[in-house]
Amino acid sequence: MGANSTHSIRIIKVNAAEVASAIDVLAIEEPLEIRLEHGPDGQRQVQNISVTMRTPGHDAELANGFLFTESIIKNSEDIAKTEHCFIACAEDKENVIQVSLAPDIVPHLQNAERNFYTTSSCGVCGKGSINAIRTVSSFVVEPEDSDTIQSSVLYQLPVILRKHQRIFEDTGGLHASALFTTMGELLLLREDVGRHNALDKLIGAALNYNWLPLRQTILLLSGRASFELIQKAAMAGINIIASVGAPSSLAVQLAQEFNITLIGFLRDERFNVYTAAHRVQIPRYETIMSAAHKPE
Repeated sequence: MGANSTHSIRIIKVNAAEVASAIDVLAIEEPLEIRLEHGPDGQRQVQNISVTMRTPGHDAELANGFLFTESIIKNSEDIAKTEHCFIACAEDKENVIQVSLAPDIVPHLQNAERNFYTTSSCGVCGKGSINAIRTVSSFVVEPEDSDTIQSSVLYQLPVILRKHQRIFEDTGGLHASALFTTMGELLLLREDVGRHNALDKLIGAALNYNWLPLRQTILLLSGRASFELIQKAAMAGINIIASVGAPSSLAVQLAQEFNITLIGFLRDERFNVYTAAHRVQIPRYETIMSAAHKPE
């Protein structure tokens, strides 16, 4: 995150009968306008794609990840450059970013039937229809794959996440998306005031690194697992998703459709497995299940 991701203010802190003046640190929330430049040389055009409320920092990853998870672009080779707008919008250059596509790339703008404004808490709210949300991933999840994770590794992920959430420790007000290996090694972490922004930043970084598809990795979400977060993860080829909070019914339905292992309420050495439990190695699970199905 950049140095402008937090802001300090003086507050009045009340604790029962004690009242004191104190300095509090807030996570900054500002709008980011994403513009798309495309078309052949000599016929280039610029379109406003979205405005999202985000925490400044990793803006290029956010823009690239958003275009990818919305299926507007297919891979990193579609992008010629991504940069903040310094000429046409000098009055607010840090809050406008432009993604320029290669001249021969035609963006799939019909896949982004969303209103112009997107809130930080709900990236899906502006969608035109449920069919526009159900983006099809180019990375097909095989019915039988070798991705597995030990339950003992899962227990450690929230601890590692909190240890590396620098801005959350300062503010207590940010969501995070983190990418781990199946052995529990932290690969990437991105924070934002918006859940979907944090994940777009994470996937945008992976896209820039040419890591996609993200096989043999685990996505950890700091809050609840919503439909849109599962859709974005599916676009990146992620097979295992764990969330500290609860999943929604539609998130479970989509995870089942994409054969994604979805884990919820991962905290204090406990969790629920909602879909594709075959990837989670749980001690005594087979013994318990065998006993449950044993004839009387």
